[in-house]
Amino acid sequence: MKASTLYYHLANVPQPEGEAPDGLGDKVNQMLNLAAWAGTAAGVLGIVITGAMMGISLKRGESSEHMSRLGMVLAGCCLIATAGPFASWIFE
Repeated sequence: MKASTLYYHLANVPQPEGEAPDGLGDKVNQMLNLAAWAGTAAGVLGIVITGAMMGISLKRGESSEHMSRLGMVLAGCCLIATAGPFASWIFE
């Protein structure tokens, strides 16, 4: 592909405006806040469930891989907590 043809195709790419349409920004922010709240609640619930499973297994004398499960839950919590700042850093 020639450089002039490539330039022609790239020059005709639409450039969207930097702002959301009226009213859409508030709805998107509300949805993202709800998703962040649900993710945080799921992380707390995951920690509680993992702790309960650890207690039940200890009482029964069973050994299980609860620490790896707890690690995965905590990694998910960290991912949820850093999603907003990371996206802001990428898109600004």
